[in-house]
Amino acid sequence: MAAVAQCVRGALRPRYPLLSFSLRTSPRLLCVATQQKNTGQNLEEDQSQSQNEQKVEPSSAEKMLTEEKAKLEEQLKEVTDKYKRALADAENVRQRSQKLVEEAKLYGIQSFCKDLLEVADILEKATESVPKEEIKDENPHLKSLYEGLVMTEVQIQKVFKKHGLLRLNPVGAKFDPYEHEALFHAPMEGKEPGTIALVSKIGYKLHGRTLRPALVGVVKDA
Repeated sequence: MAAVAQCVRGALRPRYPLLSFSLRTSPRLLCVATQQKNTGQNLEEDQSQSQNEQKVEPSSAEKMLTEEKAKLEEQLKEVTDKYKRALADAENVRQRSQKLVEEAKLYGIQSFCKDLLEVADILEKATESVPKEEIKDENPHLKSLYEGLVMTEVQIQKVFKKHGLLRLNPVGAKFDPYEHEALFHAPMEGKEPGTIALVSKIGYKLHGRTLRPALVGVVKDA
């Protein structure tokens, strides 16, 4: 103990003469100084440990923030996908609705046209039933009647064409089940099999869609 005191006094004599003097006179001060030194070291260790803990805590917080960010990004991605799908579904519904509206405009007169087709058929049969040899100036009434029927038939066909209704008179064409209805099949010399040789009833198409198929006779192999 005396040796320690002597070393401390030697170290403190140049800078702290009063403390050296006190140590010489009171060894108890040496113990106090030693305790204060140990206390200072403990405080430094506590501060260092606290700083280390503070360094660790931000790392945990950053980890939590990173995880939360990843969750939010995943939720944003899901919401964005749902939003895009909803937009696509809405666009599909809009296009289908628009198509239905357009088709309603085009084919809304379909039933009315079918009724008028019967009138056109009657006019056609009426003009065909008039004997051509009787249409003379000597028969002015018959001639006027015939000409009136022909003019009416021409006019009604113009009205049909204006509204997209076209005649189907497929003599000599290939048989098409979407446009023609076969009444019979018969071999005919000089005719190609599968072609239409006779049209019993004129067909009609409304804006490219078959409204009434033509009633036809089809050539078959002999």
